[in-house]
Amino acid sequence: MLALYRALLRFYPAVYRREFGDEMIEVLSEVQVDIRKRDPVTRIFFAGRETGGLLSGAFHAHLRSITGSYDNGIFSARRFAMKSEFRFPKATVGLMIVILVAVMLAIEKARAISMSIPHANPPVGPIQSVQATIVQTFLATLIWAITAGAIGWGILYALRRTGVQQLSEMKPSSGLRSGK
Repeated sequence: MLALYRALLRFYPAVYRREFGDEMIEVLSEVQVDIRKRDPVTRIFFAGRETGGLLSGAFHAHLRSITGSYDNGIFSARRFAMKSEFRFPKATVGLMIVILVAVMLAIEKARAISMSIPHANPPVGPIQSVQATIVQTFLATLIWAITAGAIGWGILYALRRTGVQQLSEMKPSSGLRSGK
């Protein structure tokens, strides 16, 4: 199995292999020692998962070496790799369930109160159809979004014209720009 891993590592760019190849083989050999104690089905799934991971990693390493960035548009490695800083805390699930139960209990309580009060209110005049309300809401939201976008664009355009972006090129210690 280790020979297959070594062969699959050849799909990675040479620079990547020199930097990480030995470490990857070492980790895979350690894990392989642990997996040998398992049943054959588990070993087959493990080999398939690792083979797919190595091929996917080689593909992304080549994309990064071609584009020079981790963000490769449609094939973004960040898009497929889960980072630990983006995960929810484990308590989030429990809190969401508590909130869901509280909302459901509040709805039931409101329904019970509504049923217990006699309908003493006079009838209300004509009610607009749902379609008219949805269209009006959609148009108001669209106008608001276009206005907010235009204001944001105007601010960014004005900042670009004033040269604020040059502040990032300043070196406060020397008083000189880094680009010049």
